[in-house]
Amino acid sequence: MSAPAENSSKKAKTPRTPMPEQPAAQRVTNFTEVALGYTAELAAKEAARCIQCKKPLCVKGCPVEINIPGFIKKLAEGDLEGSYKVIRDTNSLPAVCGRVCPQETQCEGSCILGKKGEPVAIGRLERYVADTFMASDACEQLTGAHACAMEREGLKVACIGAGPASLTVAGYLSALGIKVHVYEALHEVGGVLVYGIPEFRLPKAIVRKEIDAMRAQGVEFHTNWVGGKTVTVPDLFEQGFNAVFIGVGAGLPRFLRVPGENFIGVFSANEYLTRVNLGRAYDFPNHDTPAYTGRNVAVFGAGNVAMDAARTAKRLGAERVMIVYRRTENEMPARLEELHHAKEEGIELMCLNAPVTFEADEKGWLKSITVQKMRLGEPDDSGRCSPIACEGEFCDIPCDMAIIAVGTGSNPLMAQTTPGLALNKWGYITVDEETGETSIPNVFAGGDIVTGAATVISAMGAGRRAAKEIAKRLLA
Repeated sequence: MSAPAENSSKKAKTPRTPMPEQPAAQRVTNFTEVALGYTAELAAKEAARCIQCKKPLCVKGCPVEINIPGFIKKLAEGDLEGSYKVIRDTNSLPAVCGRVCPQETQCEGSCILGKKGEPVAIGRLERYVADTFMASDACEQLTGAHACAMEREGLKVACIGAGPASLTVAGYLSALGIKVHVYEALHEVGGVLVYGIPEFRLPKAIVRKEIDAMRAQGVEFHTNWVGGKTVTVPDLFEQGFNAVFIGVGAGLPRFLRVPGENFIGVFSANEYLTRVNLGRAYDFPNHDTPAYTGRNVAVFGAGNVAMDAARTAKRLGAERVMIVYRRTENEMPARLEELHHAKEEGIELMCLNAPVTFEADEKGWLKSITVQKMRLGEPDDSGRCSPIACEGEFCDIPCDMAIIAVGTGSNPLMAQTTPGLALNKWGYITVDEETGETSIPNVFAGGDIVTGAATVISAMGAGRRAAKEIAKRLLA
Protein backbone atom coordinates (compact mmCIF):
# COMPACT_ATOMS: atom_id res chain seq x y z
CA MET A 1 0.00 0.00 0.00
CA SER A 2 2.96 2.34 0.47
CA ALA A 3 4.32 1.96 -3.06
CA PRO A 4 2.46 4.96 -4.59
CA ALA A 5 3.64 7.27 -1.82
CA GLU A 6 7.19 6.01 -2.17
CA ASN A 7 7.00 6.50 -5.93
CA SER A 8 5.73 10.07 -5.48
CA SER A 9 8.52 10.83 -3.04
CA LYS A 10 11.09 9.48 -5.46
CA LYS A 11 9.73 11.61 -8.31
CA ALA A 12 9.70 14.69 -6.10
CA LYS A 13 13.42 14.24 -5.50
CA THR A 14 14.18 13.70 -9.19
CA PRO A 15 15.42 17.02 -10.64
CA ARG A 16 13.71 18.67 -13.57
CA THR A 17 15.05 17.88 -17.00
CA PRO A 18 17.05 20.89 -18.20
CA MET A 19 16.16 22.43 -21.55
CA PRO A 20 19.03 23.02 -23.99
CA GLU A 21 19.62 26.69 -24.80
CA GLN A 22 22.07 28.89 -26.64
CA PRO A 23 25.11 29.96 -24.59
CA ALA A 24 24.79 33.57 -23.45
CA ALA A 25 27.89 34.78 -25.32
CA GLN A 26 26.46 33.38 -28.55
CA ARG A 27 22.82 34.40 -28.22
CA VAL A 28 23.52 38.10 -27.60
CA THR A 29 24.80 38.24 -31.18
CA ASN A 30 21.56 36.98 -32.75
CA PHE A 31 17.77 36.97 -32.45
CA THR A 32 17.43 33.18 -32.70
CA GLU A 33 15.33 31.59 -29.97
CA VAL A 34 17.23 31.25 -26.69
CA ALA A 35 15.56 28.04 -25.44
CA LEU A 36 16.06 25.26 -27.98
CA GLY A 37 13.33 22.89 -26.80
CA TYR A 38 13.23 19.30 -25.61
CA THR A 39 14.18 16.31 -27.71
CA ALA A 40 11.85 13.28 -27.65
CA GLU A 41 14.10 11.63 -25.07
CA LEU A 42 14.20 14.67 -22.79
CA ALA A 43 10.42 15.15 -23.05
CA ALA A 44 9.77 11.51 -22.15
CA LYS A 45 12.13 11.77 -19.19
CA GLU A 46 10.38 14.87 -17.85
CA ALA A 47 6.87 13.52 -18.52
CA ALA A 48 7.73 10.46 -16.40
CA ARG A 49 8.15 12.74 -13.36
CA CYS A 50 4.40 13.58 -13.25
CA ILE A 51 2.67 11.68 -10.43
CA GLN A 52 -0.81 11.97 -12.01
CA CYS A 53 -2.57 13.56 -9.04
CA LYS A 54 -6.22 12.62 -8.53
CA LYS A 55 -6.97 16.26 -7.68
CA PRO A 56 -4.47 18.12 -9.86
CA LEU A 57 -3.84 21.61 -8.53
CA CYS A 58 -1.91 22.43 -11.71
CA VAL A 59 -5.18 22.50 -13.67
CA LYS A 60 -6.66 25.02 -11.25
CA GLY A 61 -3.55 27.14 -11.71
CA CYS A 62 -4.02 27.25 -15.50
CA PRO A 63 -6.20 30.15 -16.76
CA VAL A 64 -7.48 28.04 -19.68
CA GLU A 65 -7.82 24.86 -17.58
CA ILE A 66 -5.73 22.48 -19.68
CA ASN A 67 -6.03 18.86 -18.55
CA ILE A 68 -2.34 18.86 -17.65
CA PRO A 69 -2.07 15.32 -16.19
CA GLY A 70 -4.02 14.09 -19.22
CA PHE A 71 -1.71 15.51 -21.86
CA ILE A 72 1.41 14.50 -19.94
CA LYS A 73 0.12 10.93 -19.50
CA LYS A 74 -0.48 10.63 -23.24
CA LEU A 75 2.98 12.00 -23.91
CA ALA A 76 4.61 9.57 -21.46
CA GLU A 77 2.80 6.73 -23.27
CA GLY A 78 4.23 7.87 -26.59
CA ASP A 79 0.85 9.11 -27.90
CA LEU A 80 1.85 12.49 -29.30
CA GLU A 81 -1.37 12.93 -31.27
CA GLY A 82 -3.48 12.17 -28.20
CA SER A 83 -1.41 14.54 -26.08
CA TYR A 84 -1.86 17.34 -28.61
CA LYS A 85 -5.61 16.78 -28.76
CA VAL A 86 -5.91 17.04 -24.96
CA ILE A 87 -4.10 20.40 -25.00
CA ARG A 88 -6.14 21.68 -27.94
CA ASP A 89 -9.40 20.91 -26.16
CA THR A 90 -8.90 24.12 -24.17
CA ASN A 91 -5.85 25.97 -25.53
CA SER A 92 -5.91 27.74 -28.89
CA LEU A 93 -2.22 28.74 -28.84
CA PRO A 94 -0.19 25.96 -27.17
CA ALA A 95 3.12 26.68 -28.92
CA VAL A 96 2.84 30.29 -27.76
CA CYS A 97 1.86 29.46 -24.19
CA GLY A 98 4.63 26.91 -23.82
CA ARG A 99 7.08 29.75 -24.43
CA VAL A 100 5.75 32.88 -22.78
CA CYS A 101 3.38 31.87 -19.96
CA PRO A 102 4.55 32.53 -16.38
CA GLN A 103 4.25 28.86 -15.46
CA GLU A 104 6.16 29.37 -12.21
CA THR A 105 3.24 31.34 -10.77
CA GLN A 106 0.46 29.34 -12.43
CA CYS A 107 0.41 25.62 -13.32
CA GLU A 108 3.95 24.83 -12.19
CA GLY A 109 3.55 27.02 -9.14
CA SER A 110 0.69 24.73 -8.06
CA CYS A 111 2.44 21.43 -8.86
CA ILE A 112 2.57 19.07 -5.87
CA LEU A 113 6.16 18.06 -6.66
CA GLY A 114 7.19 21.66 -6.13
CA LYS A 115 6.37 21.37 -2.43
CA LYS A 116 9.35 19.12 -1.75
CA GLY A 117 11.41 19.51 -4.89
CA GLU A 118 11.08 20.89 -8.40
CA PRO A 119 7.72 21.03 -10.21
CA VAL A 120 7.12 19.23 -13.47
CA ALA A 121 8.27 21.38 -16.42
CA ILE A 122 4.72 21.71 -17.74
CA GLY A 123 5.44 24.63 -20.06
CA ARG A 124 8.39 22.90 -21.66
CA LEU A 125 6.32 19.76 -22.26
CA GLU A 126 3.46 21.79 -23.74
CA ARG A 127 5.91 23.48 -26.08
CA TYR A 128 7.40 20.13 -27.11
CA VAL A 129 4.00 18.66 -27.97
CA ALA A 130 2.88 21.75 -29.91
CA ASP A 131 6.16 22.03 -31.82
CA THR A 132 6.52 18.33 -32.60
CA PHE A 133 2.99 17.33 -33.57
CA MET A 134 2.46 17.62 -37.31
CA ALA A 135 -1.17 18.35 -38.14
CA SER A 136 -2.46 17.01 -41.43
CA ASP A 137 -4.90 19.90 -41.95
CA ALA A 138 -6.17 23.14 -40.43
CA CYS A 139 -8.91 21.37 -38.48
CA GLU A 140 -6.42 19.12 -36.74
CA GLN A 141 -4.09 22.07 -36.15
CA LEU A 142 -6.86 24.01 -34.41
CA THR A 143 -8.70 21.27 -32.54
CA GLY A 144 -6.65 18.08 -32.64
CA ALA A 145 -9.49 16.41 -34.57
CA HIS A 146 -9.53 15.48 -38.25
CA ALA A 147 -12.92 17.04 -38.95
CA CYS A 148 -14.24 20.56 -38.45
CA ALA A 149 -17.79 21.66 -37.89
CA MET A 150 -19.69 22.83 -40.95
CA GLU A 151 -20.16 26.59 -41.11
CA ARG A 152 -23.46 27.57 -39.50
CA GLU A 153 -25.33 29.82 -41.87
CA GLY A 154 -26.47 33.18 -40.49
CA LEU A 155 -24.12 33.22 -37.49
CA LYS A 156 -21.15 35.57 -37.40
CA VAL A 157 -19.06 37.20 -34.69
CA ALA A 158 -16.64 40.12 -34.89
CA CYS A 159 -13.45 40.56 -32.87
CA ILE A 160 -11.85 43.98 -32.62
CA GLY A 161 -8.12 43.55 -32.09
CA ALA A 162 -6.08 40.52 -33.10
CA GLY A 163 -4.13 39.72 -29.93
CA PRO A 164 -4.26 36.54 -27.83
CA ALA A 165 -7.75 37.19 -26.41
CA SER A 166 -9.36 37.69 -29.82
CA LEU A 167 -7.40 34.84 -31.39
CA THR A 168 -8.72 32.54 -28.67
CA VAL A 169 -12.28 33.63 -29.41
CA ALA A 170 -11.73 33.15 -33.14
CA GLY A 171 -10.19 29.70 -32.71
CA TYR A 172 -12.89 28.47 -30.34
CA LEU A 173 -15.89 29.73 -32.33
CA SER A 174 -14.58 28.83 -35.79
CA ALA A 175 -14.05 25.25 -34.58
CA LEU A 176 -17.80 25.19 -33.86
CA GLY A 177 -18.70 26.44 -37.32
CA ILE A 178 -19.39 30.05 -36.35
CA LYS A 179 -18.01 32.58 -38.83
CA VAL A 180 -15.52 35.00 -37.25
CA HIS A 181 -14.16 38.27 -38.63
CA VAL A 182 -11.15 39.81 -36.86
CA TYR A 183 -10.33 43.51 -37.29
CA GLU A 184 -6.76 44.62 -36.52
CA ALA A 185 -5.38 48.18 -36.44
CA LEU A 186 -1.86 47.24 -37.52
CA HIS A 187 -0.77 45.66 -40.80
CA GLU A 188 0.00 42.31 -39.19
CA VAL A 189 -2.12 39.96 -37.05
CA GLY A 190 -1.10 38.77 -33.60
CA GLY A 191 -1.14 41.80 -31.31
CA VAL A 192 1.49 41.71 -28.58
CA LEU A 193 2.62 38.28 -29.81
CA VAL A 194 3.96 39.98 -32.94
CA TYR A 195 4.85 43.55 -32.00
CA GLY A 196 5.73 43.16 -28.32
CA ILE A 197 7.50 39.88 -27.60
CA PRO A 198 10.96 39.61 -29.21
CA GLU A 199 11.88 36.98 -31.77
CA PHE A 200 14.36 35.33 -29.39
CA ARG A 201 11.50 34.55 -26.99
CA LEU A 202 8.69 33.88 -29.45
CA PRO A 203 9.57 33.33 -33.12
CA LYS A 204 7.09 35.03 -35.43
CA ALA A 205 6.81 31.84 -37.50
CA ILE A 206 5.16 30.16 -34.50
CA VAL A 207 2.46 32.83 -34.36
CA ARG A 208 1.94 32.76 -38.14
CA LYS A 209 1.44 28.98 -38.06
CA GLU A 210 -1.40 29.31 -35.53
CA ILE A 211 -3.01 32.17 -37.45
CA ASP A 212 -2.72 30.40 -40.80
CA ALA A 213 -4.63 27.44 -39.35
CA MET A 214 -7.45 29.77 -38.28
CA ARG A 215 -7.47 31.43 -41.69
CA ALA A 216 -7.65 28.02 -43.39
CA GLN A 217 -10.65 27.16 -41.24
CA GLY A 218 -12.52 30.25 -42.38
CA VAL A 219 -11.57 33.03 -39.96
CA GLU A 220 -11.26 36.28 -41.91
CA PHE A 221 -8.63 38.78 -40.81
CA HIS A 222 -8.93 42.45 -41.76
CA THR A 223 -5.78 44.50 -41.14
CA ASN A 224 -5.39 48.29 -40.98
CA TRP A 225 -8.82 48.68 -39.34
CA VAL A 226 -8.59 50.83 -36.22
CA GLY A 227 -11.05 49.88 -33.47
CA GLY A 228 -13.10 52.91 -32.53
CA LYS A 229 -12.29 54.71 -35.78
CA THR A 230 -12.54 52.69 -39.00
CA VAL A 231 -14.59 49.97 -37.29
CA THR A 232 -17.01 50.56 -34.41
CA VAL A 233 -19.34 48.35 -32.39
CA PRO A 234 -22.54 50.02 -33.67
CA ASP A 235 -21.31 49.61 -37.26
CA LEU A 236 -20.74 45.88 -36.75
CA PHE A 237 -24.22 45.27 -35.39
CA GLU A 238 -25.67 47.20 -38.35
CA GLN A 239 -23.76 44.80 -40.60
CA GLY A 240 -25.57 41.85 -39.00
CA PHE A 241 -23.03 40.51 -36.54
CA ASN A 242 -24.58 38.51 -33.71
CA ALA A 243 -21.93 39.39 -31.14
CA VAL A 244 -18.81 41.51 -30.82
CA PHE A 245 -15.67 40.83 -28.80
CA ILE A 246 -13.38 43.72 -27.87
CA GLY A 247 -9.77 42.65 -27.41
CA VAL A 248 -7.83 45.81 -28.22
CA GLY A 249 -5.29 45.51 -25.40
CA ALA A 250 -3.93 48.37 -23.32
CA GLY A 251 -1.25 49.90 -25.49
CA LEU A 252 -1.18 53.48 -24.26
CA PRO A 253 2.34 53.90 -22.82
CA ARG A 254 2.95 55.45 -19.42
CA PHE A 255 5.91 57.74 -18.79
CA LEU A 256 8.04 58.78 -15.84
CA ARG A 257 6.97 62.45 -15.82
CA VAL A 258 10.47 63.72 -15.15
CA PRO A 259 12.20 66.59 -17.01
CA GLY A 260 13.75 65.69 -20.36
CA GLU A 261 11.58 62.80 -21.45
CA ASN A 262 11.09 64.51 -24.81
CA PHE A 263 14.80 64.48 -25.71
CA ILE A 264 16.01 62.54 -28.75
CA GLY A 265 16.88 59.01 -27.69
CA VAL A 266 14.10 58.52 -25.13
CA PHE A 267 11.53 55.89 -26.14
CA SER A 268 8.54 54.14 -24.65
CA ALA A 269 9.06 50.38 -24.58
CA ASN A 270 5.94 50.01 -26.76
CA GLU A 271 7.42 52.14 -29.53
CA TYR A 272 10.88 50.61 -29.29
CA LEU A 273 9.76 46.97 -29.35
CA THR A 274 7.21 47.63 -32.10
CA ARG A 275 9.87 49.24 -34.28
CA VAL A 276 12.21 46.29 -33.77
CA ASN A 277 9.64 43.47 -33.94
CA LEU A 278 6.95 44.61 -36.36
CA GLY A 279 9.45 46.53 -38.48
CA ARG A 280 11.78 43.49 -38.52
CA ALA A 281 14.74 45.62 -37.42
CA TYR A 282 16.09 42.47 -35.77
CA ASP A 283 16.63 41.08 -39.28
CA PHE A 284 18.53 44.02 -40.77
CA PRO A 285 19.76 44.20 -43.55
CA ASN A 286 17.42 41.50 -44.88
CA HIS A 287 14.69 43.98 -43.95
CA ASP A 288 15.74 47.54 -44.64
CA THR A 289 14.25 48.93 -41.44
CA PRO A 290 17.08 49.59 -38.95
CA ALA A 291 16.23 50.64 -35.41
CA TYR A 292 17.64 53.47 -33.31
CA THR A 293 20.61 52.14 -31.37
CA GLY A 294 22.58 53.38 -28.39
CA ARG A 295 25.94 52.58 -26.80
CA ASN A 296 24.85 53.15 -23.19
CA VAL A 297 21.20 52.19 -22.71
CA ALA A 298 19.07 52.63 -19.59
CA VAL A 299 15.77 50.78 -19.25
CA PHE A 300 13.35 52.01 -16.57
CA GLY A 301 11.11 49.29 -15.12
CA ALA A 302 11.69 45.67 -14.17
CA GLY A 303 8.85 43.64 -15.67
CA ASN A 304 8.96 41.29 -18.65
CA VAL A 305 8.66 44.20 -21.09
CA ALA A 306 11.68 45.89 -19.51
CA MET A 307 13.68 42.66 -19.82
CA ASP A 308 12.60 42.28 -23.44
CA ALA A 309 13.69 45.85 -24.23
CA ALA A 310 17.03 45.50 -22.44
CA ARG A 311 17.90 42.18 -24.08
CA THR A 312 16.86 43.55 -27.48
CA ALA A 313 19.09 46.61 -27.07
CA LYS A 314 22.00 44.34 -26.19
CA ARG A 315 21.48 42.30 -29.34
CA LEU A 316 21.36 45.45 -31.46
CA GLY A 317 24.85 46.40 -30.38
CA ALA A 318 24.66 48.33 -27.10
CA GLU A 319 27.90 48.17 -25.13
CA ARG A 320 26.21 48.71 -21.77
CA VAL A 321 22.57 48.07 -20.85
CA MET A 322 21.20 48.94 -17.41
CA ILE A 323 17.89 48.08 -15.76
CA VAL A 324 17.14 51.03 -13.47
CA TYR A 325 14.64 50.09 -10.76
CA ARG A 326 13.37 51.79 -7.61
CA ARG A 327 13.23 48.59 -5.56
CA THR A 328 15.53 45.58 -5.17
CA GLU A 329 15.92 42.52 -7.35
CA ASN A 330 13.62 40.57 -5.02
CA GLU A 331 10.70 42.87 -5.90
CA MET A 332 11.18 42.72 -9.67
CA PRO A 333 7.93 41.53 -11.33
CA ALA A 334 9.66 39.94 -14.34
CA ARG A 335 9.60 36.17 -14.77
CA LEU A 336 12.52 34.54 -13.00
CA GLU A 337 13.61 32.90 -16.24
CA GLU A 338 13.70 36.24 -18.07
CA LEU A 339 15.64 37.88 -15.24
CA HIS A 340 18.07 34.95 -15.18
CA HIS A 341 18.63 35.15 -18.93
CA ALA A 342 19.11 38.93 -18.80
CA LYS A 343 21.79 38.66 -16.12
CA GLU A 344 23.53 35.88 -18.07
CA GLU A 345 23.61 38.20 -21.08
CA GLY A 346 25.37 40.97 -19.19
CA ILE A 347 22.42 43.24 -18.41
CA GLU A 348 23.29 45.33 -15.33
CA LEU A 349 20.80 45.75 -12.50
CA MET A 350 20.84 49.24 -10.98
CA CYS A 351 18.47 48.63 -8.10
CA LEU A 352 17.28 51.20 -5.55
CA ASN A 353 17.63 54.05 -8.04
CA ALA A 354 14.91 56.36 -9.37
CA PRO A 355 15.16 58.80 -12.30
CA VAL A 356 15.26 62.50 -11.51
CA THR A 357 16.04 64.10 -14.86
CA PHE A 358 17.34 63.47 -18.37
CA GLU A 359 20.15 65.64 -19.71
CA ALA A 360 20.88 66.38 -23.38
CA ASP A 361 23.52 68.09 -25.47
CA GLU A 362 22.96 71.40 -27.26
CA LYS A 363 21.20 69.62 -30.13
CA GLY A 364 18.69 67.84 -27.89
CA TRP A 365 20.32 64.39 -28.00
CA LEU A 366 20.21 62.45 -24.72
CA LYS A 367 23.63 62.30 -23.06
CA SER A 368 23.03 61.33 -19.41
CA ILE A 369 20.48 60.60 -16.70
CA THR A 370 20.45 61.68 -13.09
CA VAL A 371 19.15 59.13 -10.57
CA GLN A 372 18.49 59.36 -6.87
CA LYS A 373 19.34 56.62 -4.39
CA MET A 374 16.35 54.93 -2.76
CA ARG A 375 15.74 52.72 0.27
CA LEU A 376 12.84 50.41 1.03
CA GLY A 377 10.14 51.40 3.50
CA GLU A 378 6.94 49.65 4.54
CA PRO A 379 4.95 47.44 2.13
CA ASP A 380 2.38 49.23 -0.06
CA ASP A 381 -0.99 47.96 -1.37
CA SER A 382 0.77 45.58 -3.78
CA GLY A 383 2.62 43.92 -0.90
CA ARG A 384 5.96 45.26 -2.06
CA CYS A 385 8.02 47.62 0.07
CA SER A 386 7.60 51.28 -0.89
CA PRO A 387 10.73 53.03 -2.17
CA ILE A 388 11.81 56.10 -0.20
CA ALA A 389 14.21 58.71 -1.58
CA CYS A 390 17.54 59.19 0.18
CA GLU A 391 18.09 62.91 0.66
CA GLY A 392 21.03 64.35 -1.25
CA GLU A 393 22.18 61.07 -2.82
CA PHE A 394 22.27 61.62 -6.57
CA CYS A 395 24.33 60.14 -9.37
CA ASP A 396 24.83 61.05 -13.05
CA ILE A 397 25.05 58.15 -15.50
CA PRO A 398 26.27 58.50 -19.11
CA CYS A 399 23.40 57.39 -21.31
CA ASP A 400 22.57 58.02 -24.98
CA MET A 401 19.35 55.97 -25.09
CA ALA A 402 16.58 55.43 -22.56
CA ILE A 403 13.59 53.09 -22.74
CA ILE A 404 10.58 53.64 -20.47
CA ALA A 405 8.92 50.35 -19.48
CA VAL A 406 6.76 51.29 -16.51
CA GLY A 407 3.41 50.02 -17.74
CA THR A 408 0.59 50.95 -20.08
CA GLY A 409 -2.92 52.36 -19.91
CA SER A 410 -6.15 51.91 -21.84
CA ASN A 411 -6.63 53.50 -25.23
CA PRO A 412 -9.79 55.68 -25.07
CA LEU A 413 -10.84 55.23 -28.72
CA MET A 414 -13.26 52.35 -28.16
CA ALA A 415 -15.07 54.04 -25.29
CA GLN A 416 -15.43 57.28 -27.24
CA THR A 417 -17.30 55.59 -30.08
CA THR A 418 -19.28 52.96 -28.15
CA PRO A 419 -22.25 54.57 -26.39
CA GLY A 420 -23.21 52.84 -23.14
CA LEU A 421 -19.90 51.02 -22.66
CA ALA A 422 -19.15 51.08 -18.92
CA LEU A 423 -15.59 51.71 -17.75
CA ASN A 424 -13.91 51.58 -14.36
CA LYS A 425 -12.03 54.49 -12.79
CA TRP A 426 -8.84 53.58 -14.68
CA GLY A 427 -10.59 53.63 -18.05
CA TYR A 428 -10.72 49.87 -18.54
CA ILE A 429 -13.88 48.11 -19.73
CA THR A 430 -15.96 46.51 -16.97
CA VAL A 431 -17.31 43.02 -17.65
CA ASP A 432 -19.19 40.20 -16.00
CA GLU A 433 -16.40 38.02 -14.58
CA GLU A 434 -18.19 34.80 -15.48
CA THR A 435 -19.09 35.60 -19.09
CA GLY A 436 -16.94 38.55 -20.16
CA GLU A 437 -20.06 40.47 -21.25
CA THR A 438 -19.88 44.25 -21.04
CA SER A 439 -22.65 46.68 -20.09
CA ILE A 440 -23.93 46.34 -23.67
CA PRO A 441 -25.81 43.11 -24.47
CA ASN A 442 -23.86 40.72 -26.72
CA VAL A 443 -20.74 42.87 -26.56
CA PHE A 444 -17.90 41.08 -24.79
CA ALA A 445 -14.39 42.10 -23.84
CA GLY A 446 -11.26 40.51 -22.45
CA GLY A 447 -7.53 40.82 -22.04
CA ASP A 448 -5.58 43.93 -21.10
CA ILE A 449 -8.43 46.31 -22.02
CA VAL A 450 -10.29 44.79 -19.07
CA THR A 451 -7.54 43.89 -16.59
CA GLY A 452 -4.77 46.30 -17.48
CA ALA A 453 -1.40 44.93 -18.59
CA ALA A 454 -1.31 41.23 -17.72
CA THR A 455 -0.15 37.93 -19.21
CA VAL A 456 -0.86 36.32 -22.57
CA ILE A 457 -2.48 33.31 -20.90
CA SER A 458 -4.80 35.43 -18.75
CA ALA A 459 -5.98 37.19 -21.91
CA MET A 460 -6.57 33.80 -23.51
CA GLY A 461 -8.52 32.68 -20.46
CA ALA A 462 -10.76 35.73 -20.79
CA GLY A 463 -11.22 35.04 -24.49
CA ARG A 464 -12.17 31.44 -23.77
CA ARG A 465 -14.79 32.44 -21.18
CA ALA A 466 -16.35 34.93 -23.59
CA ALA A 467 -16.26 32.48 -26.50
CA LYS A 468 -18.02 29.79 -24.45
CA GLU A 469 -20.80 32.23 -23.54
CA ILE A 470 -21.15 33.47 -27.12
CA ALA A 471 -21.37 29.89 -28.41
CA LYS A 472 -23.90 28.99 -25.72
CA ARG A 473 -26.20 31.82 -26.83
CA LEU A 474 -25.81 31.45 -30.58
CA LEU A 475 -26.12 27.67 -30.63
CA ALA A 476 -28.98 27.39 -28.15
